[in-house]
Amino acid sequence: MKVIFLQDVKGKGKKGEVKNVSEGYARNFLFPKNLASEATSSAMATLKGQQKSEEKKQQEQLEEAEALKNKLAEMTITIKTKTGEGGRVFGSVTSKQIADGLKEQGIKIDKRKIELADPIKALGYTNVPVKLHSQVTGTVKVHVTEE
Repeated sequence: MKVIFLQDVKGKGKKGEVKNVSEGYARNFLFPKNLASEATSSAMATLKGQQKSEEKKQQEQLEEAEALKNKLAEMTITIKTKTGEGGRVFGSVTSKQIADGLKEQGIKIDKRKIELADPIKALGYTNVPVKLHSQVTGTVKVHVTEE
């Protein structure tokens, strides 16, 4: 029996896929739990429409990420921190501080999207990669100065 998966089912299929499964599995497990629906011609047409709208949405998100990447490339975030003798930084600059600096300039980015391998422990400029989309990674310049 052909079914359209409405949700991801481990080991069977992902949301939006059309697959053949045994009739008993479909009737006794997938249909009662609303994990799948029967692949009728009207359901297939609806699925195609949903896939087209999803593709359009993905394309818009990709374009937005590209625009944000260009905007970030032109920016410099200045973070002031306490320093000791010889310009040594007390503590370090973390991704949260960088996210807060971006927020002050009107760009909301989750701190988990900032791919800072190690916290910044030196004064000066550092290029920090930011994951904006699964296919787009931007770079923001962070300037660490003395307080």
